[in-house]
Amino acid sequence: MLFAVRFTDKTTMRHVRTDYMAAHIDWLAARRAQIKVAGSLRHDANDHPIGALWIIEAKDKAEVESLWQTDPFWVYGMRESVEILQWSKAFPEVIAEI
Repeated sequence: MLFAVRFTDKTTMRHVRTDYMAAHIDWLAARRAQIKVAGSLRHDANDHPIGALWIIEAKDKAEVESLWQTDPFWVYGMRESVEILQWSKAFPEVIAEI
């Protein structure tokens, strides 16, 4: 199954992004088989990130929850909230390159 996961960041914890970005990117890279797409969300291109969006392939919601809880951004307190939604991809035969 595919899941869309939206994270909202704590505005008071922006330093975590700077301090742990390399660890976060390494963590994501080690999980590329499951985390199909990941990236920060901003209101405008030059704004500070306000959160993130991931597309994850997992057997169920519990597997998604256990995955993100080991992300350095979560471990070090940057994330305020997480929303997990099952995602039904339109045109499943189309492989989208980003």
